[in-house]
Amino acid sequence: MFEALPDFDTSREDLFDDVPDFRRRIKAEFLSIAPTQMLRETTLAPDAFLNKAGYPIRKTQDAATVAWNLATGLYYKSQPKPPWRLSEIRPGVCYIGMVYKNLPNNRDNHVCCAAQMFLTEGDGVVFRGANGPWKTDEYEYHLSPEAAEALLTTVIETYTEMHGAPPKELFIHGQASFNDAEWDAFCRAAPLETNVIGVRINSTSGDVKLFRNGDYPVIRGTALLLNDRNAYLWTSGYVPQIDTYIGPETPNPLLITILRWKKSRPEIISVLNDIMGLTKINYNSCNFNDGLPVTVRFAKMVGDILVMGSAKEGGPQPFKFYL
Repeated sequence: MFEALPDFDTSREDLFDDVPDFRRRIKAEFLSIAPTQMLRETTLAPDAFLNKAGYPIRKTQDAATVAWNLATGLYYKSQPKPPWRLSEIRPGVCYIGMVYKNLPNNRDNHVCCAAQMFLTEGDGVVFRGANGPWKTDEYEYHLSPEAAEALLTTVIETYTEMHGAPPKELFIHGQASFNDAEWDAFCRAAPLETNVIGVRINSTSGDVKLFRNGDYPVIRGTALLLNDRNAYLWTSGYVPQIDTYIGPETPNPLLITILRWKKSRPEIISVLNDIMGLTKINYNSCNFNDGLPVTVRFAKMVGDILVMGSAKEGGPQPFKFYL
């Protein structure tokens, strides 16, 4: 028995004047209700929607991939636990992905900030932070000390409620750096027993190439350690278990940098292993070997929904609400 969808009040002045997007609007409106799964008719029956030349109007994945994605997504959104989890995990560790998204049509050039918390069990929670003038350069975003401390305090309180104690290690993943005031605020928000570590994860565009003998490129998971804080990590490459490489060209590595830490600097190998694990818990597709960890991969998806006006009142919600 299906219930009618609630009437959406498009006349409310508190809604942002953003670009009309049906999917974003549905996701934002239902953040306080239930996870949603949207499906287009052209995905289910691509051959029923043809252009004048007799070809499908949309290019879709093969039927097996569509079925896998739907089954995985529906299972993840309808069950209390994710469909799979990592086999080797360290207790008391959580990972935060910082999300920044420019607010649409905002005269003050304000930015929405959020944090994605991913747990060792594989599931995640999204926290909306304060809006403000956080964009300091073309590719740089920095929170005020007050906003940074408030956001991380909420994250740690939620983790403590779920696990009965604060995390032992809290990794903050981002694609930008952290300034002194911002970092000091993060450290103030964390209890004494929590080691906060800031890690920058940047994609490269052909600056570094690594080749090996044979028909396939470098093995996925290969790392080139530059020093005890910097390394190149190939999250794409040849996978021996399936004896192939899923990709069109020689893969590019990620540049991983341990920027800051509160108590002690972690081993670079441990950081790389964590990032490799986070490339395997994308429950939104059948890819077991994403090129980016989920802390970075879904930043744009989360940001697109959070800037919708109807998402303003939503509190921390499981990540499944955003997929």
